[in-house]
Amino acid sequence: MHRELDVGLDPGSPGSHPGPKAGAKPLRHPGIPLLGRDLICIQSMDGMLMVFEQESYAFGRFLPGSLLPGPLAYSSRTDSFITVSSCQQVESYKYQVLAFATDADKRQETEQQKLGSGKRLVVDWTLNIGEQALDICIVSFNQSASSVFVLGERNFFCLKDNGQIRFMKKLDCSPSCFLPYCSVSEGTMNTLIGNHNNMLHIYQDVTLKWATQLPHIPVAVRVGCLHDLKGVIVTLSDDGHLQCSYLGTDPSLFQAPKVESRELHYDELDIELKELQKIIKDVNKSQGIWPVTEREDDLKVSAIVSPNVDSVSQATDVEVGIDLIPSVTVKVTLQNRLALQKAKLSVYVQPPLVLTCDQFTFEFMAPEMSRTVAFSVYLKGSYTPPELEGNAVVSYSRPSDRNPDGIPRVIQCKFRLPLKLICLPGQPSKTASHKLTIDTNKSPVSLLSLFPGFASQSEDDQVNVMGFRFLGGSRVTLLASKTSQRYRIQSEQFEDLWLITNELIIRLQEYFEKQGIKDFACSFSGSMPLQEYFELIDHHFELRINGEKLEELLSERAVQFRAIQRRLLTRFKDKTPAPLQHLDTLLDGTYKQVIALADAVEENQDNLFQSFTKLRSATHLVILLIGLWQKLSPDQVAILEAAFLPLQQDTQELGWEETVDAAISHLLKTCLSKSSKEQALNLSSQLNIPKDTSRLKKHITLLCDRLAKGGRLCLSTDATAPQIMVMPGGCTTIPESDLEERSIEQDSTELFTNHKHLNLETPLPEVLPLQGVSE
Repeated sequence: MHRELDVGLDPGSPGSHPGPKAGAKPLRHPGIPLLGRDLICIQSMDGMLMVFEQESYAFGRFLPGSLLPGPLAYSSRTDSFITVSSCQQVESYKYQVLAFATDADKRQETEQQKLGSGKRLVVDWTLNIGEQALDICIVSFNQSASSVFVLGERNFFCLKDNGQIRFMKKLDCSPSCFLPYCSVSEGTMNTLIGNHNNMLHIYQDVTLKWATQLPHIPVAVRVGCLHDLKGVIVTLSDDGHLQCSYLGTDPSLFQAPKVESRELHYDELDIELKELQKIIKDVNKSQGIWPVTEREDDLKVSAIVSPNVDSVSQATDVEVGIDLIPSVTVKVTLQNRLALQKAKLSVYVQPPLVLTCDQFTFEFMAPEMSRTVAFSVYLKGSYTPPELEGNAVVSYSRPSDRNPDGIPRVIQCKFRLPLKLICLPGQPSKTASHKLTIDTNKSPVSLLSLFPGFASQSEDDQVNVMGFRFLGGSRVTLLASKTSQRYRIQSEQFEDLWLITNELIIRLQEYFEKQGIKDFACSFSGSMPLQEYFELIDHHFELRINGEKLEELLSERAVQFRAIQRRLLTRFKDKTPAPLQHLDTLLDGTYKQVIALADAVEENQDNLFQSFTKLRSATHLVILLIGLWQKLSPDQVAILEAAFLPLQQDTQELGWEETVDAAISHLLKTCLSKSSKEQALNLSSQLNIPKDTSRLKKHITLLCDRLAKGGRLCLSTDATAPQIMVMPGGCTTIPESDLEERSIEQDSTELFTNHKHLNLETPLPEVLPLQGVSE
């Protein structure tokens, strides 16, 4: 790492001189300019200043006592270099002293030779500022006066050429950059200082004249002239965001005087209000800034999923432990009625499903044009996705008379992937840890007609039993009753029940719609599997906590590693070599710990992502069961999904637990509140990771309890609106004092008992026993 400084850009300045060659005398006497020549000074990490004349190396000098390089500036008036050393001192070195000091390649000379030859590097002046410096800048009014500005961590200083302090200013915020400049008209020094609070302060000497808010933290600031606009402030953020700002006019300090109160004429105000409303109504009737939307869409997007898997699988770089991974081709067609510009198609699927290509760009689409693109979808990971639904989003620009560049618009189309993409026929199992029973109001349907591609046997006695094997290895069994209009889904993993249950309900609805039956309905009357759901929440939260601990350890080891590096660098730079005292062994051991912790963090992130995917599948299942249990409308189910599934990706900064807890608490204090007192409670505006999951689990249990007692979900927060409805079948309204004063164990004892084998109290005797499985 090097720091470059051009010290000869002005050929006529006193400092524009060439330096001497390495091992030779300087080419000219310091202070005598050499016109038309450029000098470059480069500072290395070990504190060495290397001076180049044009492309030729002149000489190199080591600054005494340098540990780490600080900011460096060149003063043309005094012909000296000014820097801030590791001792928190501002130091000035004359070019003459640097030019005639001992060269860098002669550092091994004895001390007597140095003293005898008179080539010892001596500092011109020093000033202890007591803090590290961020930047140094030299500003000159004229050739007779200049000032040295130093930006520290808490103060900024204005120094004379000889190191005396002109003035200093204590800063309220941590600075990030600064720019001093002289005001010739006012005869003062102005300074722009950016800080880490996204603020830009403008000082006139030590007086704050202006403060403005920036959208980012500036790391560099300059003032320029753009298109004859003088005084444009250009700031750069650490992520490369460049912004040009203009302060505009001086702040107005005028305050309007208080007017005498007069009596209001309400009749005149009513007449004026009606006239204004008429003007607004007339304007809304005419065409405004945005064009009136046509009935026919500008662009139509449709997606067709192939019913069969690809003959040659497009799966590459998969992590599933089987040889053949199926892939399915999806075709997306774009049909436009008008000419469109910059159309971009983006396709999204739920991980671990991946696409062979997910971005398509169309620069221009002529009117009445059709474009079709094809891509394949396959399973890459060794676990099950939470959804089989994909989304194709098209963003485009439609030109208009008022906006020739086009008005940005977005249209999307959803498509459903087949179950055979992630699942294969499997052997049914009679026993399982987790079971669910779905009731219907119609006669049972043969599973062979519902799942024609998953029948492992063709005997007539197996039409009501079917097995599924996910590509990740887990198995799910589906059983249908012959007489009682019930279906049972069972699996060893709770989250694996979701996809088969959802697929069963969708295929049943499609089957009866084809038969012309419109009153088909499903219901769920068993106990809510909250305990199994809470185990997945605890596992996900534990991985989040482990991730935070691993990152803290990794940060500590990284700090230790850098500290050892600095110690070793100091030992290597020492003129009198000292023993390393096992610092190299400590460095090697710390490096191995850093690598091991980085691998552990990466592995924990992968496990956290898989756990979040399983949690999303279980959440979908719980929402489905609550909807069937309480016969919720699609709007109410959408509210539940917004509360339980607010995130598409879980991060350490914003996690699932605190977000869902805030959403459920809002529902409990609004539409599911028992009284107006609860609605008056304010929720916390900050989302921080909780200490444990007990509060979240209690709120989920309380939500189910209030739904069971007749509460209904809606977006209205009016305390006077009737939020509680009486369910048919004897459900009463929520009493005023219930569940809040009791513990979570008492809350869930009677309503949501933990059953590992759900509905075993009322078995299905009419389900045929499985052949080949012992009783």
